[in-house]
Amino acid sequence: MTSRIVISEFMDAPAVEALRARFDVDYRPKLVDDAAALEAALPWADAWIVRNRTQVRGRLLEAAANLKAVGRLGVGLDNIDLAACAARSIEVIPATGANAESVAEYVVTAALLLLRGAYASSKAVEAGTWPRQTLSQGREASGKTLGLVGIGSIGRLTARKALALGMRVIAHDPHVPATAEAWRELGTLPCALEELLRESDVVSLHVPLVAETRGLLGRERLWLMKRDAIVINTARGGIVDEAALATMLREGRLGGAALDVFEHEPLAAGSPLVGAPRLLLTPHIAGVTVESNERVSALIAERVGALLAAT
Repeated sequence: MTSRIVISEFMDAPAVEALRARFDVDYRPKLVDDAAALEAALPWADAWIVRNRTQVRGRLLEAAANLKAVGRLGVGLDNIDLAACAARSIEVIPATGANAESVAEYVVTAALLLLRGAYASSKAVEAGTWPRQTLSQGREASGKTLGLVGIGSIGRLTARKALALGMRVIAHDPHVPATAEAWRELGTLPCALEELLRESDVVSLHVPLVAETRGLLGRERLWLMKRDAIVINTARGGIVDEAALATMLREGRLGGAALDVFEHEPLAAGSPLVGAPRLLLTPHIAGVTVESNERVSALIAERVGALLAAT
């Protein structure tokens, strides 16, 4: 009997077609928004492919009685009940490394934009106001310190790009031993989180959302940062205290921030972030480009297909 795959969010077309050539595929990229239809589709699914919006837990996971694999079109796993999957011997397959280039480029680009602060001036220049003096206060990345919280594959790739720009890189990752090759690659030693926050001109987060990282950058830790420092979060919402961050931006206590992820997505109209100055907001797309979609989709199609073929 042909294995069945349910895909409840967007997947690159060639990867979907590659799976359809071998399996019974139910691909509806908006299925995530119809809980009843999704629940009805899952009882016969041998594999379930998702992005970050689909919640692989509770009633939906229980409905997938024959599930053997969950393919994650990305790397964050906080939308998947890993314990429940492990208890049922369901293989969880993330696209580790496939979107690292996109995220690293996003981080470096956001850092350059916020340090320079000159790239939203088109309308003013068109209007003839010529804000040359105001926009001549930007800063160079070269010589600045980038603090990485987490040095997994994305963190290390971000470090290499920052080093190429002449930045100094420091990092904090309690899960990587001080003897690990990653530290030699960065040309640094592990430092305490508080030390990193005090020294960095740009802080970029590269950690999963788990109990120990929820609220990691709250008001007290944000206050340790330099007044002109920048925070970039492409990891997960909930790691940064959004209300505290917004207050500090409004009070001029931070130089800027770029957030691609939020505690509640989409961002609510009443969020304290709305209207905060020197704040770049994007809708959870740091790891999503044309190229990364192709890589992520192809990798998950290959690995899910291989697992089903072997069972």
